Amino acid sequence: MTKIEEVLKQNKGSKAALYGLGTETERFLNEHKENMSVVGLLDGFREEGELYGCPIISLKSAIANGVSLIIVIARPGSCKAITRRIGHVCREHHVALLDVRGCDLLAPRAVAYDFCDVRGESKAKLMRKIERAKIVSFDLFDTLIMRKVWDYTDLFELLEKKLIGQGIYIPDFSRLRLSVEKECSKNCAPDLVEIYEEVLRRAGGSFFLAEELAEMEWKLDFSLMLPRTSVCDVFRETVSAGKRVVITTDSYYHRYQIRQILSRFHLENDEALLVSCEKRTSKTQQLFNYLKDMGDGYGKDILHIGDSITADIEFAQKQGIETYRIYSGSDLFDLLGGMGMETEIQSLSDRVKTGLFVSRMFNDPFMFEEDDRRLTVLDAADIGYLFCGPMITDFLLWLYDRIKQEKYLQILFCARDGFLVGRLYRRIDRETKAFYFLTSRTAAIRAGVENNADLAYVNSMKFSGTGAESLRVRFGIKTSDIQNEKAGNEVILNRSGLLRANYRKYICKLGISEDKTAMFDFVAKGTTQMYIQKLFPQHIKGFYFLQPEPEFMADRGVDIEPFYSDEEKDRSVIFDNYYILETILTSPYPQVEEFDENGNPVHSQETRSGKDIECFKRAQNGIVSYFEDYISILPEAEQIQNKRLDEMFLALVNRVNIKDREFMELTVEDPFFGRMTAIRDVIG
Repeated sequence: MTKIEEVLKQNKGSKAALYGLGTETERFLNEHKENMSVVGLLDGFREEGELYGCPIISLKSAIANGVSLIIVIARPGSCKAITRRIGHVCREHHVALLDVRGCDLLAPRAVAYDFCDVRGESKAKLMRKIERAKIVSFDLFDTLIMRKVWDYTDLFELLEKKLIGQGIYIPDFSRLRLSVEKECSKNCAPDLVEIYEEVLRRAGGSFFLAEELAEMEWKLDFSLMLPRTSVCDVFRETVSAGKRVVITTDSYYHRYQIRQILSRFHLENDEALLVSCEKRTSKTQQLFNYLKDMGDGYGKDILHIGDSITADIEFAQKQGIETYRIYSGSDLFDLLGGMGMETEIQSLSDRVKTGLFVSRMFNDPFMFEEDDRRLTVLDAADIGYLFCGPMITDFLLWLYDRIKQEKYLQILFCARDGFLVGRLYRRIDRETKAFYFLTSRTAAIRAGVENNADLAYVNSMKFSGTGAESLRVRFGIKTSDIQNEKAGNEVILNRSGLLRANYRKYICKLGISEDKTAMFDFVAKGTTQMYIQKLFPQHIKGFYFLQPEPEFMADRGVDIEPFYSDEEKDRSVIFDNYYILETILTSPYPQVEEFDENGNPVHSQETRSGKDIECFKRAQNGIVSYFEDYISILPEAEQIQNKRLDEMFLALVNRVNIKDREFMELTVEDPFFGRMTAIRDVIG
């Protein structure tokens, strides 16, 4: 028994109302009418009439009739907007407000993830310590720079996969690599060549020399590094202040390699490098003695800054050196309990995803100092990278697999959702012909309706506005052009024949062949595909991210395979959050409404401001950056989808403090239904 069925059983006999007039409401009524006593249907734009055998009533009337339960039959983003609109009335009159899955829409909002329980020294205190010190020492790894993996040992497994890809098999390589490093580090600090000499000795040899393996690891590691921006800024300020600055690092890389790292991230410094493999001793051994010798020999007036509570803090303090602890990205992630993700992180792919998240989300070690101590993102690019990138990447990899397995020769990426998805898809598949195909639900219907049954189908999709507005938006017809409904249908159908011919001219211009053809749409029932299919001689299969109500198209001959099956959708949180993705995955160009006699597109008037367009483009750039990071780090065979982990990243958009005002002022537009929803309401 589902959650909503349990709720209905518990409230059997109680008066209820359903909020929403779409076909989803009819479906819900048919499935649950025996367990409900429905007083009427509610809607934000209508308060009279009848639909699906039920009266349409006002909220005031519902309250007066003793309704104790309102079930909102709407998309999650709409649910949040509806709750904002009527929630206070429901609370005042003790009316339960639930969504279609039985979730309480009036439940208190979950507290955003924060750093209330995190204790650490402030950046201001660090600057005061630096001001007093004569020598300032910085740790390198996880302090000034970090890696795009969850743990540095993931590097060894990535290298192992790379070797296997070249046909080189060293049994149990990644475990052997780590164990040798630990063994060799017990009494001294080895360099990387020495580590690989021992690895090869234990493995019995390989085609590669130790020097070659060491170089491969160095290049791979170097490609994964990125700066911790705020700490690097402190480093540069310290150098500019004329302080004597030292890099003190436990590393199996030599100084020429460390210099490359520093140069790459603009951390040039003429002072000393204390590198463990060159001094043959680590921080937990005698490396800090060399740092002391640079001063008065007692550690006085020396400050060491690092992330390891043991190596950087305790052992430096034992030598009389002042310290300041920088939280690593992993430290901050762990201090927040791994944000509930650990049980879902299983494969190498999952660890890379987590590493990409941690390296971006927790790049700033001072983020816990914010006044409200909330987890915060500053820019739409971070929203795209952190929350949307993992899900979109997995979808693209799934799409690539399906296209190759079913041997499609060309794919139509439907505007406007196909703008970014198509751009990214072309980066992994250059063989399949990819077309940015101008269409919309409106354009497809205007050219595709052929009879009164088609018109009845279109009219079943309720428009949030007047009949005149519906005619204008959906069919481009003014009410003054028609005398009655019958005449109106004739006008629409006659015009559709002309628009169908115009659309085919556009298709001819694109050079789309009659080869096996796939089609991408993001979230859709299949209406656009159903009418577009009439324009093509060949069968078209749709590959969607999500298909609401798949049974709605079951008898209409529309071939659709969604990334999220109906069963997966119902038991996941994706239904609550895909609206965020849908908002970002759009084109900077206005919607196409139809085509003229020359096969040229006729666009609707752009309703988004230049500021809006630049904002979602920043979010898209974040998705692009994530996608490129992921596919460049992981070999193709290791690019394993994990929808559950993706959902956890996506769900965080509802829990963090988003400071990009332009993003929070975006509006989710659905002109075909006449709906405009503030993204602030979608996020909740």
